Amino acid sequence: MSFKRIALFLTLLLAVFRLLAANYRIAGTVIDRKSREPIEFVNVLVMGLGIGGTTDASGSFEIRNVPPGIYSLQASLIGYKTAVTPEYRVNHITPHILIEMDEEAAALDMVTVTASPFRRVAESPVSLRIIGMQEIEKAPGANRDISRVVQNYPGVAFSPIGYRNDLIVRGGGPSENRFYLDGVEIPNINHFSTQGASGGPVGLIDADLIRNVNLYSGAFPANRGNALSSVLDFSLRDGDMEHNSIKATLGASEVSLSSNGHIGERTSYLVSVRQSYLQMLFKMLGLPFLPAYTDASFKVKTRFNPQNELTVLGLGGIDRMKLNLGIDGEDAEYMLSYLPKIEQETFTLGGVYRHYAGNHVQTVTLSHSYLNNRNLKYLNNDESSEENLTLNLRSVEQETKLRLENTSAWNVWKLNFGLELGQSHYTNTTYQKIFTDQMHLSDYHTSLNLLRWGLFASMNYISSDESFTASLGLRADANNYSDRMKELWRQMSPRLSVSYRLLDGLFLSGHVGLYYQLPQYTALGFKGNEGQYVNRDLDYTSVSQESIGLTWNPNETMEVSVEGFYKLYRNMPLSVTDGIPLSCKGNDYGVIGNEELVSKAQGRSYGVEMMFKWLLTNRLNLSSSFTLFKSEFRSGNEGSYLPSAWDNRFILNVSGTYNFPKNWSVGMKVCCIGGSPYTPYDTDKSSLVEAWNAQGKPYFDYSRYNSERLPAFGQLDVRIDKTFYLKKYMLGFYIDIQNITGSKLRQQDVLMSTGQIANPSAPSAEQRYVMKPIRQESGTVLPTLGITFEY
Repeated sequence: MSFKRIALFLTLLLAVFRLLAANYRIAGTVIDRKSREPIEFVNVLVMGLGIGGTTDASGSFEIRNVPPGIYSLQASLIGYKTAVTPEYRVNHITPHILIEMDEEAAALDMVTVTASPFRRVAESPVSLRIIGMQEIEKAPGANRDISRVVQNYPGVAFSPIGYRNDLIVRGGGPSENRFYLDGVEIPNINHFSTQGASGGPVGLIDADLIRNVNLYSGAFPANRGNALSSVLDFSLRDGDMEHNSIKATLGASEVSLSSNGHIGERTSYLVSVRQSYLQMLFKMLGLPFLPAYTDASFKVKTRFNPQNELTVLGLGGIDRMKLNLGIDGEDAEYMLSYLPKIEQETFTLGGVYRHYAGNHVQTVTLSHSYLNNRNLKYLNNDESSEENLTLNLRSVEQETKLRLENTSAWNVWKLNFGLELGQSHYTNTTYQKIFTDQMHLSDYHTSLNLLRWGLFASMNYISSDESFTASLGLRADANNYSDRMKELWRQMSPRLSVSYRLLDGLFLSGHVGLYYQLPQYTALGFKGNEGQYVNRDLDYTSVSQESIGLTWNPNETMEVSVEGFYKLYRNMPLSVTDGIPLSCKGNDYGVIGNEELVSKAQGRSYGVEMMFKWLLTNRLNLSSSFTLFKSEFRSGNEGSYLPSAWDNRFILNVSGTYNFPKNWSVGMKVCCIGGSPYTPYDTDKSSLVEAWNAQGKPYFDYSRYNSERLPAFGQLDVRIDKTFYLKKYMLGFYIDIQNITGSKLRQQDVLMSTGQIANPSAPSAEQRYVMKPIRQESGTVLPTLGITFEY
């Protein structure tokens, strides 16, 4: 077929698409949040378009001739606070939209309201960012992976090494974050997660199910415990009560199939299944590890009546990582020398029952989470003899949690209180060759059962004109691991937030709080060779946080903010062997925490964050952020602070997407991060035959911990989208190119054994390998073509 014929065919195809394309309708209902009764005469507008409708006696509204795209709605009525919805996609299956409105503290005779997509929360007036649907779906370089989307925001560092999604927030480690899915806590959000931390190469949650995300980098709500650095609160979409639909997506690393609809008149559902082809992609890139995963998620919501509803949701994944032994090169040889085979299964199943009783809402949340992690490694990957076995780990973590809470609201006051109960079961069978000063084996089995309990309460005040807000919260947690951890008063966690409007659109806000986190199960359950729990004296890690910020909204589409923060850590678990905090580990595959630890380390992180955000509905989504900070620790109460593993000093992100006519959009992201500190290798120890054979990689000289620093790194990502909206279908294409400039990241050169013994006549404990250095540099242009089809 000639080029002219191909061009003619494409032109005709586009013409057909234009003829079939249509505008759409939005329908929904507006109700009173407390009484659950419909509200009449509410003005509902499509933000950014200036078109809308009015509700009838049943609270229903309908807006016709809406061009396709992603929009929020504004609902306003005298006597009620103006409500702005999350973002919804308007197309052939636009869902029925439910809008809940709150009465004003004092009814006003005349009111002029300007709606804004930037939300303010009394409990978290600082350190809270809300990420919408358009940004999740079209963020350049993210490929619809939420772990990468949040890296656009202040205080969030990204890892340019190793294709990983480690979440590093305000200088804290990847184990210091907590994740919630419609109120149900989930242990991690990544496939191939590092047990004891949270990172991995790809996200576990399908972006097609997410409505929006609340990212707390501080000022955590009292009902969200066990977090030191961040809380990610995901709100999932509700299934459509009017249509049943199917959506297929071919993305950067997987193919997914999702369905959205209803069962009868009271129950809606969402379901998604994804299968990866990362093994094929990584093999094409010549990487020494070949991951493959499958995941599934669902949400079923039943509304028994206006006062009672039940949501059941689930999320699970199956991960398999094998080694690509058929490739050559020194880099591959090095990684293959230490990377284990990994098999993981994980799932969370939870239910949320909610009862609306006027001013009061009662919520019962019950969930169970499961992680089965297996790591296997042989010396030189030679499985022909059991004598070559260096690591065989079989570990299972299970958590069952119950949370009861009540939320009451009276005019300008809001009270939330409740309790949490949990039962955790951790088992671990480990065989591992370890070299410290000499070779020894870690061969133990543990079975740990924990009972956990906690109480929380918060009181919020919002003045009638919303010029002043205040929130006072308190939380306390305990468990039966040790007599010290049983004492609830030792983990008392007070917090206070205030915000005041200085001028129209200009707010001064601040927060102080104390937070606690239980050490990882891998640490609590670690046993010595004599069968005793080694870490019985561990304590909760604490961090006190202070932050103050200015936020300016010059109009309803822009926000400029500056925020300073200070975090002081106490009782951090310190590695007895290495002399560094456990939180400085966890940015590689495997397990952290299964070693002797003491709660003696201290840390601090402080800095300033600046952000500019500009949102024009269905046209522009621009955000830029700059963070300047330091992250440090010391091994006790005295001595000098040293840079932590996450002390990058600065982070710069500029990301934007512009929507052109005819449903084209172009996005670009520029990101730059300061160089990471690194620790030189201990050449003498690494060259010992017994030492090298134990772990297959060099040993660090921790007496010179993080005394060197890598150069800064930056990259440019580009994304182009084209969407065809038809009467009964939606078809989309996108091209996402990560690191389009091919920027190179310089890393620390590694030491590698040549396999040749320099002194074969010496005693076996003194024999050494001839070592060679390997230059480490990475940076690959990674193009991706994605296709979505929704029926």
